Amino acid sequence: MEKSRRRQQLAFSLLFSLWLPCCITQTTPPNRATPTPSPSPQAQTEQLKVRLSGYPRKHNEGRVELFYKGEWGTICDDDFSIANANVLCRQLGFVSATGWTHSAKYGKGQGKIWLDNVLCNGGEKSIEFCRSRGWGNSDCTHDEDAGVVCKDERIPGFVNSNVIDAQVDESKVEEVRLRPVVPIAKKKMPITEGVVEVKYKDGWAQICDLGWTIKNTHVVCGMLGFPHERKVNKNFYKLYLERQKNYFFIHSVACTGTEVHLAACPMEFSKANTTSSCAGGMPAVVSCMPGPLFMQNSGLKKKLRISKNVRLKGGSRVGEGRVEVLKDSEWGTVCDDRWNLLSASVICRELGFGSAKEALTGARMGQGMGPIYMSEVKCFGHEKSIWNCPFKNITSEDCQHMEDAAVRCNVPYMGLENSIRIVGGRSSYEGRVEVQVGSKWGTVCSTGWTTKEAMVVCRQLGLGYSMHAITETWYWDSSNVTEMVMSGVKCVGNEMSLSQCQHHKTVSCQRAAAKFSAGVICSETASDLVLNAPLVQQTVYIEDRPLHMLYCAAEENCLSKSAAKANWPYGHRRLLRFSSEIHNIGRADFKPKAGRHSWVWHACHGHYHSMDIFTHYDLLNANGSKVAEGHKASFCLEDTDCQEGVSKRYECANFGEQGITVGCWDLYRHDIDCQWIDITDVKPGNYIMQVVINPNFEVAESDFTNNAMKCNCKYDGHRIWLHNCHIGDAFSEEAERRFEKYPGQLNNKIS
Repeated sequence: MEKSRRRQQLAFSLLFSLWLPCCITQTTPPNRATPTPSPSPQAQTEQLKVRLSGYPRKHNEGRVELFYKGEWGTICDDDFSIANANVLCRQLGFVSATGWTHSAKYGKGQGKIWLDNVLCNGGEKSIEFCRSRGWGNSDCTHDEDAGVVCKDERIPGFVNSNVIDAQVDESKVEEVRLRPVVPIAKKKMPITEGVVEVKYKDGWAQICDLGWTIKNTHVVCGMLGFPHERKVNKNFYKLYLERQKNYFFIHSVACTGTEVHLAACPMEFSKANTTSSCAGGMPAVVSCMPGPLFMQNSGLKKKLRISKNVRLKGGSRVGEGRVEVLKDSEWGTVCDDRWNLLSASVICRELGFGSAKEALTGARMGQGMGPIYMSEVKCFGHEKSIWNCPFKNITSEDCQHMEDAAVRCNVPYMGLENSIRIVGGRSSYEGRVEVQVGSKWGTVCSTGWTTKEAMVVCRQLGLGYSMHAITETWYWDSSNVTEMVMSGVKCVGNEMSLSQCQHHKTVSCQRAAAKFSAGVICSETASDLVLNAPLVQQTVYIEDRPLHMLYCAAEENCLSKSAAKANWPYGHRRLLRFSSEIHNIGRADFKPKAGRHSWVWHACHGHYHSMDIFTHYDLLNANGSKVAEGHKASFCLEDTDCQEGVSKRYECANFGEQGITVGCWDLYRHDIDCQWIDITDVKPGNYIMQVVINPNFEVAESDFTNNAMKCNCKYDGHRIWLHNCHIGDAFSEEAERRFEKYPGQLNNKIS
């Protein structure tokens, strides 16, 4: 009964609630507006204002700032993506984004952090329509302010004066240069001394040197690519500059010395409609000391030493790469937690470059393979070495190689790209190589032209890595340049320009026709293969394999020559067997140079080989001579497995596409055919076992120095021991010398 009464009361309440608004609406006077729910503050705004800010930057890049509730604020870089950047760039009137930045690359903003964990699909009309934690809800600091780099192409008909006006600010310092006044200094590169000038409107303006300090000079030198500064003869310049007309745009610069750009220093700008003067002063003049790589004076070059405990790996350009540090004679990487421009600048100056242009995170220059030594590096900016900065020692649980830190350093302008060009290609990344020798432009002989020479060309042009070294260029449109001006080019691969490589004094080329001139195809990214050295050490063993089981192997030249004289099918061969796990730690997939049409079918193994020689397997004595005949292995390339979040792309079965995906590896187990070295004729002793991947540099990689793996090897005639297996560049130079001097003698441990 009680339940029935409650149900009646509930029904009555429901009917009343439906009837009451109806009655109120009907009795509302017609001349009064009906009350409606109040919109959110953002909904009242016609269009969200967005602007780019910060330093140093161009007009199409910068820190993203949003105007909300009457206040400008930033976006946190957590979960930021290229999709977010595309939405923001379109809001700013650009057609799309070419990239995005993190960790306050353009300086730290002020005020609110309006959005965090923003997740756009990419098609939204405004950043406000993307998923996020909500306005003003963030756990970030301004150290994590996000930025965007937009394609410098405007959306046709885009007119939003608020956005455009927000980007224009004449009181900004973007470009800085040194103007040499001594005639001889104008001809030498790099320019190390001169008047400091800043880009102003369509010209250049000077800085008043009243109150100018050595700290200011340190900052200017750093941003121009120089690690150190030196004293300048002001009296000489004063006499010269008094006769010049100067416009002093900036006064009272007060750098602390740790800034990466002059724009970060406190300064005063000349006000409009006022006479710009520098009473009692003169234009600021600085003199910088270049690093050894850019120094012309060989005597000074020997005195200047760069750090041997830090190096950059995997970068395509000079002064960029993954940061690696040396500890206990072994190289390791740095975790990107709290990685910023101050710490990156210490690295750059330590290596003979200027301050840092970018502090890169997320293994943007490829992943390392060894230990990770540092995390949460917190340099103040004045340290001589990264080892002097506070940091945390970490374990593998704290950080993985997908978080390896990298840098792009400011380097001096050398003008090297002005003496070389590529023409005739389908894009700006490919063509006929043409070089300037004296005042004459001409082609380069393609005889002996390899990936190493092509790498130097791409580096000199600032186009990244070489994907292909072209020796016949008849299928590209030719220019009117037909004379050959360079031949016999032989590069190590790390030169800054082709002119630094060995080449003939007098041109001599077997195929001098223009259609046989050298060409290149460049790419911003490249693969990087490296062998899992510990796995080789763990899986090694000896097998005496009967000859009747080796017919396929003999057909593929996997045995020593003496096997041909054996009494087939009787007897056996002694094989040193091991597993090879080859990782692609670069930034592009490793794909064979040859197309499918030229792959070779191997009936014995039932698959196609896409490369003639993929690896060399050798056993060497202490002198470096081969004691076991070098076996040149050719395999089918595929993704055996991948790290978490990466999908396999390549497999050998059914004439499938071959290659190794970034973040994946190809495993050749110890029990497959030809995965061995034939040591039947080897006497007991101490040796070095060596495996070299991509030995002929057939496929371009970002780093060839890590393609070799070496192990100490002890063979007593019955058993074999491998120890100290390591990638070729994993040890310090001193440790590597010790390794090669005493093969097999360091210990007697069984792997």
